[in-house]
Amino acid sequence: MSVTFAQGFSAAGVAAGISSVEGKKDLALVVNNGPLDVAAGVFTSNRFCAAPVQWSRGVVADGRVKAVILNSGGANACTGKPGYEQSEATAKAVAELVGAQPQDVAVCSTGLIGELLPLDNVLAGAKAAYQALASDDQAGADASHAIMTTDTKPKTVTLESGAGWRIGGMVKGSGMIAPQLATMLCVITTDAVVDADLAKAALHAGVETSFNRIDVDGCMSTNDTVLLLASGASDVQADPDEFKALVAKACASLARQIIGDGEGASHDIRIVVSGATSEEAALACGRAVAASNLLKCAISGNDPNWGRIVSSLGTVPQDVAPYDSNKVTVDVNGVRICENGGAGRDRSEVDMTPREVHVDIDLNAGDAQATVWTDDLTHEYVHINADYES
Repeated sequence: MSVTFAQGFSAAGVAAGISSVEGKKDLALVVNNGPLDVAAGVFTSNRFCAAPVQWSRGVVADGRVKAVILNSGGANACTGKPGYEQSEATAKAVAELVGAQPQDVAVCSTGLIGELLPLDNVLAGAKAAYQALASDDQAGADASHAIMTTDTKPKTVTLESGAGWRIGGMVKGSGMIAPQLATMLCVITTDAVVDADLAKAALHAGVETSFNRIDVDGCMSTNDTVLLLASGASDVQADPDEFKALVAKACASLARQIIGDGEGASHDIRIVVSGATSEEAALACGRAVAASNLLKCAISGNDPNWGRIVSSLGTVPQDVAPYDSNKVTVDVNGVRICENGGAGRDRSEVDMTPREVHVDIDLNAGDAQATVWTDDLTHEYVHINADYES
């Protein structure tokens, strides 16, 4: 169950022959059956953004989306005008099937950069997906499988408001994950009655504290897309604060699942920076530590090397995050291995066997804090990405 958990949505996932993996489901379709077709979107800031991103940005500009078609097996990025024309043709085909305008159909793609999609397969897959549309649990599951690339498992979320409306969602993402979103396609659905302004505010706030605070390998994608669709099928007007809170909770769950499925990862690393002068300062420090490949490799080897933590922390400029290095403490899994900027307890005391590693940094400069999640880097990560194109 995922995007079909909320009322008013149907979905499908089919094998269209786009992926190089024979028989793999590689095309998903999500349709908003209304009565509302409210939508919001957040996209990659990469200047080489893919054709589907360029198309879908225009689609969500008016706060409306009727359907979303998503494919794995090819990113349709860096493909110029022909790539954009493929996205447009795909939207037109789906629009004819669902009785909408092309400008109300979002398009999402993920996979290898630099190659056009097999458009005939995409269009045939769209027809097959339309014929397979359903609103049951299996349809949602099929859609979540169809968007996977190097993911080892589907990532979904379901939440229910006490007022009677629901949220469902799916995301794909495993590698090429950086704090400016991640290499991800995400569709979140809700049957709450909301307008476009509330949907936009809720999604942007939710993304900022979730997808924008994860980092597997420091690499920004060309295709990142997060869409929020509202059908209004519950006939329940959502309380704005509750709606924002549940959208944020859905985003946080999906982002955490990405970290849990980081390519080849053996540890999920939660970095909390407290005692900062502002949340922005804490976030800058957390991101600097999360971006350290040296630290990620050390943790892969079960070594809580605090020197790699503080050296990364020290790269944040003083005007961004004011603090006195002689007052900083670092705990790893509850053991204070750095005290006042120097050695604390012996790092051999740290138990590194759990999947989750907790790094707690106190700047002792203020009252603000922020949390960032990352993964370790293993030999398997290298193998996955060395073989990806082939």
